[in-house]
Amino acid sequence: MIKVCKFGGTSMADGTNMRRVAEIIRSDPARRYVVVSAPGKRYGGDVKITDLLYETAKNVRETGSTGEAFEKVKDRFRGIVAELALDFDAETMLLGTEAEILRENSEDFTASRGEYLSARVMAELLGMPFIDARSVVKFDAEGKLDGERTFGLLREALKGKPRAVVSGFYGEDVNGKVKTFSRGGSDISGAIVARAAGADLYENWTDVSGFLACDPRIVKNPSRIGELSYKELRELSYMGANVLHSESIFPVREADIPIRIKNTFRPEDDGTDILPTSKYRFTGKTVTGIAGKKNFTVIFIEKSLMNAEIGFTHKVLSVLLKHHISFEHMPSGIDTMSFVIDSEELKNGVLEEICEDIRQAVSPNNLRVHDDIALIAVVGHGMSRNVGTSARLFNAIARAGINVRMIDQGSSELNIIVGVDNENYENTLKAVYEEFFNET
Repeated sequence: MIKVCKFGGTSMADGTNMRRVAEIIRSDPARRYVVVSAPGKRYGGDVKITDLLYETAKNVRETGSTGEAFEKVKDRFRGIVAELALDFDAETMLLGTEAEILRENSEDFTASRGEYLSARVMAELLGMPFIDARSVVKFDAEGKLDGERTFGLLREALKGKPRAVVSGFYGEDVNGKVKTFSRGGSDISGAIVARAAGADLYENWTDVSGFLACDPRIVKNPSRIGELSYKELRELSYMGANVLHSESIFPVREADIPIRIKNTFRPEDDGTDILPTSKYRFTGKTVTGIAGKKNFTVIFIEKSLMNAEIGFTHKVLSVLLKHHISFEHMPSGIDTMSFVIDSEELKNGVLEEICEDIRQAVSPNNLRVHDDIALIAVVGHGMSRNVGTSARLFNAIARAGINVRMIDQGSSELNIIVGVDNENYENTLKAVYEEFFNET
């Protein structure tokens, strides 16, 4: 059996945690390939290494010097190596990295050095070969992962290495320059290694014991989700459940590799299994999880007989394309259409320009804007199997005295999304959780 393990920033925060990671890996011979993040926060008020590196990149760009931020990075890694009592020339590695940062003068390159240094240290601690992601993870001319080339290079690099440590978060573009994934992208790196290694299981180690059914900052002691499908994960991650990067399932999905979320600090806990469709079995629960986000804007368009007007939707979408705006959802009726858009994209007069362009393009009878909207996704394969799920959902929200501003349900019946005013977000989550998870 082959397991690929990815450890997040909290797991790598200091020498004590790294030693704990090493014990976890050594406790199971199947844990053969390891992907690590940059060291995260050690305590409240601490600064993540990646944030210090972004500050370093700014210093290099503006002053030509790495500045105080990189001094903190060096001190942090010196402390980790000393705490681990490694016979390892960390100083040469750190000074060499600083020289490269100055020479490259690239934000992506600088930000990637947290994972690079972290993986170098972990490889020394475990006595495993180190594989630099730059040599095996490749991006195409559009900045997207070149999967075919990456998987081929990784398979070749892993061949003959029964164990190895691979740096996460970055790769190399077509110009030979280091390019990073979006923040949290080490999850994607771990999944890429799992796919290339032909893993039987991809373990993602973090500081929580799996996925929770709702945000614990809002609902006290929510249930742990024992199992969920790739599709449920995608819906919940996209809507704000941030245990796992929402794009991390794609490298392993086609290979039918399960993912297990585990807690570095409570390795005995069961965690959460995320299963491909071929291995997923219905758990019997109506709702698997609830997640949401605040701060959306809804553009509501109404026009009589819009369904008979050929090209109506195309004209509206062309306006969004012109302004380089993506939308989250598009609920519609016979004479109505709404676009739900992240409010951050509509600042600095963009919203007003879009509305005027829509008026010019389709001459609606009515065009309204609703802002400060929160979206809540209720997700679960069980919703399509249980009569009255929608009634229970909306009755629970009504009993809490909350007005629903928008409803959107996917054709797969996997989720129902409701829009409420931002100020009602927390109470809506609590009401829905109470209905489906505190059943008597």
